[in-house]
Amino acid sequence: QLQLVESGGGLVQAGGSLRLSCAASGRTFSSYAMAWFRQAPGKERELVAVVSSGHRTYYADSMKGRFTISRDNANNMVYLQMNGLKPEDTALYYCAAAYCSGLGCYRTFRSDYTYWGQGTQVTVSS
Repeated sequence: QLQLVESGGGLVQAGGSLRLSCAASGRTFSSYAMAWFRQAPGKERELVAVVSSGHRTYYADSMKGRFTISRDNANNMVYLQMNGLKPEDTALYYCAAAYCSGLGCYRTFRSDYTYWGQGTQVTVSS
């Protein structure tokens, strides 16, 4: 079982950067693919990026080139570096974990993710 706690959200101007962090508790962190999702008011929760235990990554198209996901398996941490932020990036950002064996394994469907954090708010002003 994993418990996930996000941090690092805040208010930033368009074009700025933020780094989100997710701290995971549990002994089997390396058995999980880790992802960031986001949900804006009135919209569906959407995948932002995923990282496998072996650091293979996947990004939603609108995030490619601006966001970077990474993980530190030794310290049970996941990060999302967000650059070139736009007002449309404003959302509640969630860290999530999906059991996934194999270093290159990751999941892209929300329904595959079992564990979720409480979310951290990112607001981008124009």
